[in-house]
Parts: sequence; structure tokens; C-alpha cells
Amino acid sequence: MNFESGFTHDAETSSYAPADGAVPSRRRRNLIIGGVIAIVVLLAAYLMFHGKKAVDADGGAKSAPTVTVVVPGRSTVDAVVTATGNLAARREMPVGVAGEGGMVTQVLVEPGQWVNAGQVLATVDRRVQTQIGNSAAASIAVAQADARIAQSNLDRAMQLVSRGFISKADVESKAAIRDAAQARVQVARAQLGQAQATTARLDIRAPAAGLVLTRSVEPGQVVGAGSGVLFRVAKGGELELLARLGENDLARMRVGQTAQVTPVGSAQSFAGQIWQVAPVIDPQTRQGIARIALSYNPALRPGGFAAARIIGGAADVPQLPESAVMSDTKGNYVYVIGADKKVVRRPVKVGDVSDTGVTILSGLNGTEQVVLSAGGFLNPGETVIPTRATLTK
Repeated sequence: MNFESGFTHDAETSSYAPADGAVPSRRRRNLIIGGVIAIVVLLAAYLMFHGKKAVDADGGAKSAPTVTVVVPGRSTVDAVVTATGNLAARREMPVGVAGEGGMVTQVLVEPGQWVNAGQVLATVDRRVQTQIGNSAAASIAVAQADARIAQSNLDRAMQLVSRGFISKADVESKAAIRDAAQARVQVARAQLGQAQATTARLDIRAPAAGLVLTRSVEPGQVVGAGSGVLFRVAKGGELELLARLGENDLARMRVGQTAQVTPVGSAQSFAGQIWQVAPVIDPQTRQGIARIALSYNPALRPGGFAAARIIGGAADVPQLPESAVMSDTKGNYVYVIGADKKVVRRPVKVGDVSDTGVTILSGLNGTEQVVLSAGGFLNPGETVIPTRATLTK
């Protein structure tokens, strides 16, 4: 038996039992440990659900997130209107058969080639017309011979009338025969000119200098007045963008305003100028057309799709960095910090996006505190600590 351990050995049960006075001491220790654990758990739960509520000098909670805000103010910027549309020839000239037509013998140009005014684009078989021309030329020779004989007869009659061998009536008759012969010469020459003009019209020619856009005829094809368009030529190679605009934007368009046109799939922009504004609005789409004139460039292809930035004068509007403007299914918006330091969602209408920022057309007056970035981590109504930053313009 170990008397120093505080336990006695029970021979019958072969177990140890605590000595007198040990049980109250152990129970007290367990109660103390349990109380400490309970306090720790309560303190952790309090910190988890309520946070640390130390109040700063301004009366706001120090646990509120700090966000960077900017006051955009207002600045004068170019009012830019964006639009899309199709490229087309400014003056497209459809070329078809001008004469009676026939079988095409040659096609002399391809799409993409430049042609001069009057240049032959295709030729039509002219064997029949050539023979008609030859016949007219022979008719002239016959008429000229008859006119020479009539003139000789008249000359001899004039010599004989003075001697009294023939009467003046005979002379007048011969003069009339001479005049008729000379008139037949003129008729024959006119017939030859008609035949030559008919033959010349078998050549399909360009009505003006320009760029060949399309070709829809091949050698051996029989063409006539009902064959339709055989070639399309862009006069002078001039192109245009048919920019579709809403009626509000169209009302701001003026002839002479400059624009930058960018074809789809290209990073290159081309300078243009509005040369015509549609006088009517489509009642279905509520849109009108602003026609932007463009110089020829191989990268501009009629029928293609392009976007335009039209400079519509100056406007006094707020500008924000792109990071401040967000969008979702409801549209574009920014977060504004109110006087109570709470986050407020503000819908905005954006305009041009450039290196200097995003132009805000409506929704802001320029005096608001706008969250500069990290707006995606905020919620409307949330309390924040705003830190103001300065915009560099």
C-alpha cells in the first residue's frame, strides 16, 4: 500500500479509491475549466456575428470597407455618335446592252479593275451589222455616180439652152434630177452612219471612269435588251457607308460632319464625311440613314459591314474611367456614395469610350462621389468609408 498517493487498495474489488478530501478538489477544477471554455466560446461567437464595434472619430464603424471614389466633374469633349451600316458604291452605275444585242464574243474586264469612260467592257458578234454597213457604203457610191451623171447632163443643157436647142423647162427638169441624185447621196450616207452606230452599240462600254464591282456575262452568252445588268461600276471608285441612326441621333447629323469608319474584321479606320442625311425615317425601325462618303481603298468592299464614329460637335459632360462603369442585364450603372456613406446604384447612359475615359451622357451631373473600382464587391445600401482620389485628364 502506497500511503503517499492518496489512494487505498481495496482487496475485494482490486481497485483504487480516492482518499478523503480529493473529490471536492477535482470537482472544483473541472468547474473552473468548463467556465473558461464557455467564456471563450461566447466571446468567439460574439466576434463572429457582431464584429468589433469600435467607433472612430467620425462615428462610422471601423469594420466598414474602404473604397476609392472620384468626383468626375464636367469637361468639354467631342460629342461622338456611333453607328453601323453597310458599305456601298456612292454612285453605282449598272451597265447593260444598249443596242439590239447578240452573242458575246469577248469580255475584257474583271471585277476590281479600273476602267475609263467609254472603255469597251465586252463585245458582241457583229458579222450581220458589218454587212449592213458595207451595203450602205456601196449605196453611197451608187448615189454619188448618179449625182455626177445628173450634174453632167445639167451642165450640157445649160450650154445648149443659150443656143436655143432646148427649152428652159428641160433645163429645170435636169436640175431637179441633179438635186434628187445629190439628196440620195445624203440618204445613203445617213444609212451608213446608222449602220456604223448600230455596230458600235454592240460594244458594251463603261459610261464613266470607275471601278468594276461585278461581272455577270461570259463569252458565248446571248444578250439583249432584256438581259439586265451585265456589269456594275462604282463611278470614280467613290464609296460610302450607309450609317443607320436612331431618329434622336439623326436629328444631330449635319452635312460635312467628319467620321471614322472601321470595317468589320479590320483594325484600320478610314476618314469620311457625311454628304447626305436621309429626309425620312423608317416607320418600322425608327431609324434613318446618314450617308458617309469615303475615298477608294482596297480594304473597303461594297456590301461589307462597318462601324462609324461620327463627330457631332462638343458637349459638356462628365467623364469616368472605364473601371467605374459596370453593366448587367439592366444596363450600365455606377455606384455612388451618398451623404450617409451608403452605396447607391445609379443607372447611366454612356457615350464614347476613348483613352481619356467613358463619356456619361445622362445619369450623373458630375458632383457625385463615384466608386472608382471594385464595385463588383459592393452591394446597394452597404456602408463604406470613402477615400477620394483625383482624376488625371
